[in-house]
Amino acid sequence: MTANIHRLAAIKDVQAYEAPATFFDIAEETGSVFGENVFSLSVMKKRLPKSVFKSVAATIQKGDALDPAVADVVASAMKDWAMEKGVTHYAHVFYPLTGLTAEKHDSFMEPVGDGTAIWEFQGKTLIQGEPDASSFPNGGIRATFEARGYTGWDVQSPAYILENPNGNTLCIPTIFVSMTGEALDHKTPLLRSQKAMADQATRVLELFGHKDVDNVVSFCGPEQEYFLVDSSFVNLRPDLLNAGRTLFGAKPPKGQEFDDHYFGAIPDRVLAFMHDTERALFKLGIPAKTRHNEVAPGQFEIAPVFERSNIASDHQQMLMSIFRSVAKQHGMECLFHEKPFAGVNGSGKHVNFSFGNNTQGNLLLPGENPHDNAQFLVFCAAIIRAVHLHGGLLRLSVASAGNDHRLGANEAPPAIISIFLGDQLADVFDQIAKGGATSSKQKGILNVGVDTLPDLTKDAGDRNRTSPFAFTGNRFEFRAAGSNQTVAAPMVIINTIMAEALEFCANELEAAVTDGTDFNAAVQHLLAKIVENHGAVIFNGNGYSEEWHAEAETRGLKNLRTTVDSLPEYLIPESRELFSKYGVFNEAELESRFEVGVEQYVMTLVVEANLTAEIAQTTILPAAIRFQTELAQNVSALKAAGVEADNADLLAVSALVADLRAGLAGLKVAVAGAHEHAGIAEATYLRDSVIPAMAAVRAAADALEDVVADDLWALPTYQEMLYIL
Repeated sequence: MTANIHRLAAIKDVQAYEAPATFFDIAEETGSVFGENVFSLSVMKKRLPKSVFKSVAATIQKGDALDPAVADVVASAMKDWAMEKGVTHYAHVFYPLTGLTAEKHDSFMEPVGDGTAIWEFQGKTLIQGEPDASSFPNGGIRATFEARGYTGWDVQSPAYILENPNGNTLCIPTIFVSMTGEALDHKTPLLRSQKAMADQATRVLELFGHKDVDNVVSFCGPEQEYFLVDSSFVNLRPDLLNAGRTLFGAKPPKGQEFDDHYFGAIPDRVLAFMHDTERALFKLGIPAKTRHNEVAPGQFEIAPVFERSNIASDHQQMLMSIFRSVAKQHGMECLFHEKPFAGVNGSGKHVNFSFGNNTQGNLLLPGENPHDNAQFLVFCAAIIRAVHLHGGLLRLSVASAGNDHRLGANEAPPAIISIFLGDQLADVFDQIAKGGATSSKQKGILNVGVDTLPDLTKDAGDRNRTSPFAFTGNRFEFRAAGSNQTVAAPMVIINTIMAEALEFCANELEAAVTDGTDFNAAVQHLLAKIVENHGAVIFNGNGYSEEWHAEAETRGLKNLRTTVDSLPEYLIPESRELFSKYGVFNEAELESRFEVGVEQYVMTLVVEANLTAEIAQTTILPAAIRFQTELAQNVSALKAAGVEADNADLLAVSALVADLRAGLAGLKVAVAGAHEHAGIAEATYLRDSVIPAMAAVRAAADALEDVVADDLWALPTYQEMLYIL
């Protein structure tokens, strides 16, 4: 039996693939299903008493405190609505520090003693739940014998129904905290940071003369990149199954060099998957907008419309779960790892963010003449200050073992956090630094030499894909986030550092006006001061160039190349003071996030190292030895027959086998050495010793893949996984 028999069978399975039955009625109007499984404001307005609806709406729209007295009424209406849609169970859904979604299901059914049961859902059950807190990552906040934790209803994120062929579940987005009140999740600090930012943004708006300022919120529009690979191939790859990325794989003859996959025609199988995922998203009120092929073969992207950041965060978690589930129904696996395949682009999750309210609108909208838009310039200047002072925290917010493979490569920005403003805004702020802005570069008309086309508008500035933090017309795009992570982490940092920067702006303007300075003059002075003190973070050039890395160092910008470099940013005095001041994290919560970050980094690398050793020892080395034996037997047979034998291939393969054995021995020693360290020291050791040892094993294995007979190679190849779909 040849070793590649399972690979060949997998290829046949892919070729014989038949799409599943359509998940929905094609004749059904798409618009009619949007939000149909969401307990939205419009649903509540129909089902709740007027006074109760007004109370809940004020909490959702204005951030008013929730009146506990309304909970019973809301719970009853929510239960009735859900049961009409076939729901039997409810679940508090929360987002622990695993980065995944957690839920515990309970039935509405309550036995009543006489052999019957009633269906009940009380307000206290809606508001609060009690999962085990010690079994989730908590960084020492909860010990095993201190298991109690609580979930709490996030009224601003609507409840929804998760459909399953065998029954539906009512899902209630919640926070997750310990018995002593510390946040054990991503949602709690996101809501705290949102409040901190809103308070300071309101102060600035009031200084500009706005009265009764409506609740300011941050908005998020995360672009999600992902890979699709046939399940038959994934099931033959222990590394993909256990680590989410390939630890071995020779570069295919054709990768992404031709750029022929980017924005190409979407394969029928993938398009069917996209239709089904989008219909599921629409039912949950998730505004999926854009879909296309990404740069790498087998890679795709979806982008939604902007939403409030806490809702966008919840929707992103739901989206990833739906994509994984629907992909399986289509015989595929959806990969969200930041770098599942070496040598081709990895996947990011670009976090587009802005902030505003219902009355002033988007506060990052510059208008046609941004030099005259003082309010916009103050908010934009605040971002410049925030990113310059706290670039290390922004880098920390996207730190993971997986994202370390992506940052700095050609598909992602460098680890140096800088701001791209574009030609128009860069020119305006340059004028401000020189004494005052009097003009703005304007949009133009493209001349493409085709008379039949209407005029095409040319923006006043270009885009920059190498910038980690880029202005893109009416928002900033944080491009460094990884595909696999929650967008809550970067949004917590963005909200918090914006709170600090906006408070600085408000304090400066208030003090100047109190001293008798004209308000417009105070604004100009503030803008000039920020450009002078923080303009070093602005860079419109090529972020990939070596020259920029050298220049960034002279500008004093941090270059935190790896997760290990980034994690201590949690604990520096500036971070402790910042998070404490705005009530986003207390000391225990900061310490816990540092510990969890270290622990997850260590566990990831230990798993990958063990997988590397296992696959190399049990699959790759045996294949190489068999091929080596075949070559040796061939040489021996030729010599016995009196034919001159060329043993060059045998010597080359033998050398690679020796390299593989040496690499495995080195990896074994390196992994054993990790036990001599603990905490950040262990993470540092793994980065500096185990990762290079894994790379040595891979180098030998990938070289062998290029020469070992195909019938002896058991692992599905890059060529198969990326192109056979």
